[in-house]
Amino acid sequence: MRSFAFFASAAVAAIALAPLPAAAITFVSSLAVPNGTDLSGLVGAGNNRFGGFGSDLIYDAGSGKFWSTTDRGPGGGVLSYAPRAQGFTLDINRTTGAIGGLTLTDTVLYRQGSDTFNGLNPQLLNGSSATLGRSLDPEGLARLPNGNLLVSDEYGPSVYEFTKDGQFVRAFQTPANLLPRDANGTVNFVDGRNPLVTGRQDNRGFEGLAVSPDGKTAYAILQDPLVEEGLSNKGAADGRYSPNTRIVAYDIATGTQKAQYIYQLESVADINDRISGTKNDFDADKQGRSIGVSSLVATGDGKLLVLERDNRGYGVDDPNGGKPVGSKRIFQIDLAGATDVKDVSLSGTNTLPAGVKPVTKTATPFLDIAAALQKMGLPVPEKIEGMAFGPRLADGSYTLIVVTDNDYSVTQNGAGTQFDVCTSGVSGSGTSAQVALGAACPAGMTLIPSMVYSFKLSEAEYNALSGAVPEPATWATMVLGFGLVAGAARRRRKAAVA
Repeated sequence: MRSFAFFASAAVAAIALAPLPAAAITFVSSLAVPNGTDLSGLVGAGNNRFGGFGSDLIYDAGSGKFWSTTDRGPGGGVLSYAPRAQGFTLDINRTTGAIGGLTLTDTVLYRQGSDTFNGLNPQLLNGSSATLGRSLDPEGLARLPNGNLLVSDEYGPSVYEFTKDGQFVRAFQTPANLLPRDANGTVNFVDGRNPLVTGRQDNRGFEGLAVSPDGKTAYAILQDPLVEEGLSNKGAADGRYSPNTRIVAYDIATGTQKAQYIYQLESVADINDRISGTKNDFDADKQGRSIGVSSLVATGDGKLLVLERDNRGYGVDDPNGGKPVGSKRIFQIDLAGATDVKDVSLSGTNTLPAGVKPVTKTATPFLDIAAALQKMGLPVPEKIEGMAFGPRLADGSYTLIVVTDNDYSVTQNGAGTQFDVCTSGVSGSGTSAQVALGAACPAGMTLIPSMVYSFKLSEAEYNALSGAVPEPATWATMVLGFGLVAGAARRRRKAAVA
């Protein structure tokens, strides 16, 4: 186990989030997690840094443990990295819901036989942009009734099942219309538009993943619209201008799709209205590119919570938080009545054809994360990417835990050389610097931390989430031994490396 010291946290607070009614979900506390080392047994800051772990989050009440996933690692797909799941506990006050600390307990590498999956893009890993192989950019994490993990990936986009110790079991079938292809119909998992003309946008594959409470259906959502499913202001097919992205409903037993539904992102116009002035407004081509989905939680009866965010905030590209943030919000949606669009194309349009109904989405957010943090005077991170319901509190209320992906506090240049990003923090006079990977930060600066946030909602509000998510304790029987198996796998890896 590894405990981490924390250098920033907010005082416990209870604030109603406008425009939600009184007694709605409230902010409790924040926790900054410094960039330590994980338990992989690997060597080097680029291989064993306990950062970048907040791409998604799940909670196992049986063990009281959270599990999260990294993405493809520092380097943006051009440097070797073994993607992994991280297991940890949070010191949560069962009266207030405040987080007092984090202890890392497990590191599980995603494997196929004796080989690890790798964050390198398919061209670099396999010598072909058309061969996916073991290239993996995990972004979504969910758990099956048998205790296995489901992981969604941006490269494919793919959905994979892994055992509790990280061994590959199977791949779900990727719907043909989501595969990235050039004008000749050739699959290309590496490049972006030009040459891509259809399928998922580059680095915009399956971002969120959830399993229905009955364990029969998995939902995977694209971060943004397909390459061709939009219309530019010059009349060309261009998904960057569209608000319409897709949710795929999978039959877990067979790993094949059951349906596809349209989820409509917040409009750039509405987001711009929340930004003071017009200097920092999002342009029209950022609608389906800089605004996107990060996480899903299934709450029963075809209802889900969806985390939307923009690409702004405190992070490696803005280490002093200089740009105004437009959106970090969670919405409730309902698939009932939505049109199955698996055989419907939205090529060259930003609007829906007659008769096509998107999923129902609440007009006001279930939770406005940015507003809650700003009200407390806290910086808003760029990549708020994971969320999960955590332990029940003494008064019957429930915790909602939200985590960030801090990009390992690493950036890279065009040649693929990595640098640590150091910052003095978010302030008008803040400074930042880039140093060699693993080098000490200048005096008065630190690496950008990962953030963990605690929110609280009443028992009535939790139960009103239609069918509600299964009470966290009921997962215990599904994942008996999860921590023991994962821990044993970690110890075997460490012994092999030593």
